[in-house]
Amino acid sequence: MGVRMLSMIANAKQLLKLNSIHTRNQSDVPKGHIAVYVGEIQRKRFVVPISYLNHPSFQDLLKRAEEEFGFNHPMGGLTIPCKEDAFINLTSQLHAS
Repeated sequence: MGVRMLSMIANAKQLLKLNSIHTRNQSDVPKGHIAVYVGEIQRKRFVVPISYLNHPSFQDLLKRAEEEFGFNHPMGGLTIPCKEDAFINLTSQLHAS
C-alpha cells in the first residue's frame, strides 16, 4: 500500500514537472486553469485546474498566501508560500479524488 502511494506521488510529480516545463514555453494558460508559483525561497510555476480553488485544503494554502503577500505577488501571479513537495502531494490527492 505504501509503495503504491509512493509510486502515485512520483508519477504525479513527473506529470506536474512536465506540465510546468510545457507551460513555461507558452505565454498563456489553458482555459479552466490557473498558473501558481510555489515555494518558500525559489518559486516554481505550476498550472492547476481552477476547480482546485474550491477545495478546503487548497483554500488553506491561499489563506497563507494572502497572509504573507496580500495582493502584492512578486512573481506577477498567484504565489503560494509552501514547500514544493507539499504542494505536489496536495495536488496529487486532489487529482485522484
